[in-house]
Amino acid sequence: MLKKIFKWVLLLLLATGVVWTFVFLWKKSRPEQVSYETHAVVRGNIEKRTVVTGKVEPRDEVLIKPQLSGIISELYKEAGQSVKAGEVIAKIKVIPDMATLNSAESRVRLAEFNFAQTERNFERDRQLYDKQVISREEFEKSQLQYNADKEELESAQNNLSITRDGIAAKESSFTNTLVRSTITGMILDIPIKVGNSVIQSNTFNDGTTIATVADMGDMLFVGKMDETEVGRLYEGMEMELIIGAINDKRFDAVLEYISPKALEENGAIMFEIKGAAHIPDSVNVRSGYSANAEIVLARRENVLTLPESTIEFSGDSVFVSLLTDTITQSVVRTPVQVGLSDGINIEILEGLQEGDIVRGNRK
Repeated sequence: MLKKIFKWVLLLLLATGVVWTFVFLWKKSRPEQVSYETHAVVRGNIEKRTVVTGKVEPRDEVLIKPQLSGIISELYKEAGQSVKAGEVIAKIKVIPDMATLNSAESRVRLAEFNFAQTERNFERDRQLYDKQVISREEFEKSQLQYNADKEELESAQNNLSITRDGIAAKESSFTNTLVRSTITGMILDIPIKVGNSVIQSNTFNDGTTIATVADMGDMLFVGKMDETEVGRLYEGMEMELIIGAINDKRFDAVLEYISPKALEENGAIMFEIKGAAHIPDSVNVRSGYSANAEIVLARRENVLTLPESTIEFSGDSVFVSLLTDTITQSVVRTPVQVGLSDGINIEILEGLQEGDIVRGNRK
């Protein structure tokens, strides 16, 4: 009995396999139905854009340097704080040069000796003049010498005070020991610390930078563009900035500078460009943020357009597959003339009309 059941099961499996094979071969022998995407010729706008990589930075960035050499004794500001023109950033303790200090002290001693002698002479001449022993002319000469030596003594004392302390005795409010900001803006960097030695700027030395201050309300986009596209740029072109740290916002800008001289980078010829960025005061932008600038090189409005994927290029000729029957999907290879492309859609100049259906890629 078991043998009989096993025989029938085996025959059933064999029959099922034969039927499945015939069905599979029948499906394979049928012609495959191919479907295509279709696109209508519509009117729209085409923009040719290019993207330039760069960064945003303030237009005016000033290095604050000391007017004398010494050691930083106090810092009143930190990076990131706002500062007004004339506001004190740091204070310098003067460490005078010994030769200069000795010379200033010698000048004071000599001026004191001269003034002491002149003062005695003047007092004696004043008494003689009061008694009408000497003429008015002689007295005025003595008075002039007295005033000159007095002025020389004060000048020598001020010079010693500046050399030793950096502060003029007569004008203590205008001391070079206080380093002030020359512009109103934000402090971007203070590269020194209390105790650091600093050198004043002179003919032979740029001097130590106390702080870097910039006007963050006037920002520039600075980037570099390849020589193949820079020829299509001109000053005044509109730009749209995308700042890497602020991805959810776009900012307007205007191209205002194209470098007349090329730079070579890794074998490529590049030109520097700059654009004035219009960034609202409510947006906090830091100097050096990376950014991309999109520049509209050409624009066509209200023109016939098609997806560029439907276009067939053959040598110097351009064709499309114009759909003549939507049921059978019959097409005619139709020559067209194309214009501006934005990389996705392309302008149709001749060969098609609005509403025509064109076959695209296979689904």
